[in-house]
Amino acid sequence: MLPIVDHFPRSCDVRYMRPLARESTVFGKGLANGSNLFGNRTCEKNPSAETPKTGTWPAVLFLATLVVILYAPVLSSLVRQWWDDPNYGHGFFVPVFAGFALWSERKCWRGLPSLTNNFGFAIMLFAVGLLVLGKLGAELFTTRLSLLILISGIVMFQAGYQVLRSISFPIGYLFFMIPLPTIVYYQLTFPLQLWASRLGATGLVTLGVPTIRQGNLLILPNCTLNVVEACSGIHSLLSLLAAVVAYGYLAEPTMWKRVALAVSTVPIAIATNGLRLVATGVLSFFFGQTVDSGVLHLVLGLVFFAMAFLSVLLIHRLLGLLSKYQNAAQVYP
Repeated sequence: MLPIVDHFPRSCDVRYMRPLARESTVFGKGLANGSNLFGNRTCEKNPSAETPKTGTWPAVLFLATLVVILYAPVLSSLVRQWWDDPNYGHGFFVPVFAGFALWSERKCWRGLPSLTNNFGFAIMLFAVGLLVLGKLGAELFTTRLSLLILISGIVMFQAGYQVLRSISFPIGYLFFMIPLPTIVYYQLTFPLQLWASRLGATGLVTLGVPTIRQGNLLILPNCTLNVVEACSGIHSLLSLLAAVVAYGYLAEPTMWKRVALAVSTVPIAIATNGLRLVATGVLSFFFGQTVDSGVLHLVLGLVFFAMAFLSVLLIHRLLGLLSKYQNAAQVYP
């Protein structure tokens, strides 16, 4: 619609009507060719946006420097938690993939007109306010979340809503690098522990291993397994979800399939974590409780995480076959 707006008659002069006819003809041909901007991930260049404003990049660099200085303590604590907390070790991967996604879509957001939006300044002020409140209340999640809000405000203030919308996925993906609030983390961990212990006890009894479950304890004849927070599966769930969202972005253009893959990670992570406890219980029953530590514990975690990701790939394959079947049914009723 931008060419039509540019040539909309500013007066009743006929000189403004001829370009409108030419642009309408070109626009009609584009629709006739069936081009799909979002489905095929192709972007058309906007002639008005090919020449960037000379003052944009210095302003962006200046704001980026201020953000780094302002959020240096927040970023340093975030990186330390990635390193120390195994639940969020995938945080190192998240900004790398977000940068890759931003770079791969550069033709799209570079081709959009750069229009300053003052509403972005209000968003920036709101983000700084969240940062101050988070520091006063010693709430890490609020201070870290304010960084993403501030980035969104800067983009809107410097480039406008269209550019912000075009890079919404890379910015939104950064949310996976922020650890959950403590209260939310424990609200998720406890039910996951119960699910894991129930699935583990059921699987062990099915395989013929005498097992008694008391809460989160699995009592075997020769040892007792304690399903602690680390065994709840929250680690594999968070990492698997981040990996599956990245995979869906790269391999699947259809939005509903991306959502279906992301939703499927929850039951898959719970099921594979239960299977991991069954394997741990069987090995502990035959070789003693020492197998539930050290290298073998790490290997089991990696094996069942890979199994969970392969399960997601299988579901993606099934969704593709379902789509082909539905398309064939529509073509040949």
